[in-house]
Amino acid sequence: MEKDNLTSLKEAMIFSQTFAQISKALWKSVEKDWQNWIKDFGLNINEHHILWIAHHLEGASISDIAKFGVMHVSTAFNFSKKLEEQGYLSFSKRENDKRNTYIQLTDKGEELLLKTMKTYDPAKFGVYTSALPIKDLFGKFPEFPEIMSMLRNIYGEDFMTIFNKLEEKIEESLEEKAPSNVIPLTPELASVHS
Repeated sequence: MEKDNLTSLKEAMIFSQTFAQISKALWKSVEKDWQNWIKDFGLNINEHHILWIAHHLEGASISDIAKFGVMHVSTAFNFSKKLEEQGYLSFSKRENDKRNTYIQLTDKGEELLLKTMKTYDPAKFGVYTSALPIKDLFGKFPEFPEIMSMLRNIYGEDFMTIFNKLEEKIEESLEEKAPSNVIPLTPELASVHS
């Protein structure tokens, strides 16, 4: 093997392993905090994520849920079906698209999601609290342009379109005078996000 190829292989392996370790460590923290947040509502992370995505995408297909939720289509369908059986989602087909199944939050699903949002406490999320010193030092939270570029390269433009749409919906819902069809900002969240 040539020296340049060996260096490239070494750099590639170091980068891949470092990124894997960082991702795994961050996910472990996020997973623990997310599970603790929703445990009193009888939901798991996939179910809560599906409710969240369905709320913000307003009539998302199972394929959209799978793609943005970064889960297999069968996982998205099975957890969505469980949520439907509990009365939190409704399934439908569209007149112009009989191949895809679409989901919509029911009033009961909206109510459950709103209850979870009202109990959100940023102080109980390690990723958030660990970023506060950076915000204090630089006046802003870390930004992710390089990581977003990597996600675009891994998952494609459709993923980024859904991601950006969801991010816009979240920002809209966190405005103080949110429309009635989005989750309002609680006083606790208002002080954090102002």
